[in-house]
Amino acid sequence: MHRSLIGVLSAVLVVAFAPAATAAPAPRAACPERPGMARCLTSYPPVRALADGPAGWGADDLASAYGLPASPGPETVVGISIAYDAPNLEADLAAYRAQYGLPPCTTANGCFRKVNQQGLSAPLPEASFGWALESTLDVSMVSAACPSCRLLVVEGNSPGFADLAETEDTAVRLGATVVSNSYGAREGGAPLAFASHYQHPGVAVVASSGDAGFTAASYPAVLATTIAVGGTSLARDPSSARGWAESAWQYGGSGCSAYIAKPSWQQDTHCGKRTVADVAAAADGIAIHYADAGGWLPVNGTSASAPFVAGLIARSGHATAPADLYAKAARFTDVTTGDNDPAGGGKKCGGDYLCVAGPGYDAPTGVGVPNGLTGF
Repeated sequence: MHRSLIGVLSAVLVVAFAPAATAAPAPRAACPERPGMARCLTSYPPVRALADGPAGWGADDLASAYGLPASPGPETVVGISIAYDAPNLEADLAAYRAQYGLPPCTTANGCFRKVNQQGLSAPLPEASFGWALESTLDVSMVSAACPSCRLLVVEGNSPGFADLAETEDTAVRLGATVVSNSYGAREGGAPLAFASHYQHPGVAVVASSGDAGFTAASYPAVLATTIAVGGTSLARDPSSARGWAESAWQYGGSGCSAYIAKPSWQQDTHCGKRTVADVAAAADGIAIHYADAGGWLPVNGTSASAPFVAGLIARSGHATAPADLYAKAARFTDVTTGDNDPAGGGKKCGGDYLCVAGPGYDAPTGVGVPNGLTGF
């Protein structure tokens, strides 16, 4: 293992599968934070990857937890907007899909396509360990949600806002009707200048809400044209009819915008502008195969929940908009426990719904988590 990789792994302070009551150190993104750029929203624990099998929730667990139908669904094109190249992406995807009995998704059968931000197969950007980990999580989660969907990965030259905006436009131009964005930056003037690139008629744009708990709203999730996806922690619960329990993930992002006007379809009262998030899904302890780290890793982040929701939207066959989720709020499973205050207890927001889950809408989990495809 390269010395630089060992250093990255050692620096990450996430304890996977810690009980909800255990105070775990704050996770750090796999992608370094750089001024004026977005960063991917994935973290991973300082453990050795497993070569012989997954550690974490897999596609079968997610299908069970969210009541996904047995039929695979349509061949909707899901675009994945990302920075840098992931050289082993197709091979890692093949390992993931084979592990969970999902049909092959390859360049040869037309299911998988990877291009640069101009939409060309070459030249691709330089590789990045952290962003490639993110790409691997993205394609795995879309696959888990929609085994029949086609994957279009558009790689930006950098995590700069202009480059990522171009990947968004390219994904739509090449046929994506759902685009997933697993990155974020603090909202403000520079990012918001590219807001128009996240609005395409008839296209569902999905983004991670962030991995820093209750804080400033994250771009592009904060845009009113974007479906902002928060994070939850899953646990098996044989005593419940669902068989699963779910709570707000401790580090899932939520926030009250300082810039984006309150959309008419959002009715919460303690934030005068756009509130993040809209909906949520599992973001804690997700299994992926990443050969560059040695095999199977459990990873964390709303970078898992956003592409999973993107895959469900694609599987539903509907051009879901943020307003649709609120109109169908009763069709989601309400998450009523947990908070996204890393210090615990919701002290950061005074126990308010902006950082504490409760009945009805709350910022960490939005209107709730998917109950099959009924909400889309």
